[in-house]
Amino acid sequence: MTLLVPFDGSALAEAALRRAREFADYRDEAVVALTVVPEDESFATDRGWIEPGEPYDPEAICTEFELRVGEIDADATFRCEHPPPSEHPTATTIDNVTQTIRSVAAELDVSIIFVGSENAGRVSMPVTSVGGPLSTDAKYDVHIVRRTE
Repeated sequence: MTLLVPFDGSALAEAALRRAREFADYRDEAVVALTVVPEDESFATDRGWIEPGEPYDPEAICTEFELRVGEIDADATFRCEHPPPSEHPTATTIDNVTQTIRSVAAELDVSIIFVGSENAGRVSMPVTSVGGPLSTDAKYDVHIVRRTE
């Protein structure tokens, strides 16, 4: 089986990757760190991937995160996906990112997703988190990492 870690470069995503490695070593499972980089420049700016007005290069983001993942867990497999624009007129970038994570999880037959999120699973979920929508899917277990230590 495989453990999947959506990786956006945040401190909580880094903590989720470390926790996934600990769990993987215990259960002898593979770890895949997945970065989803949409074409939406404002998404990248909101997450601090680029500064406002800085040129947006999705491939450079993938390369940067691949290096960071390797520094945290040299044994993890890194994967970067670029979601296509949704055909659904009301879909948001978060919807597209979440759908991409779900698709990869299904493809890899993931047993657990390790999500770094301060607010996933709470009664009130912000629309900027993929943690909430992923935590409702019964196809896999979800380990929510809310602390970096």
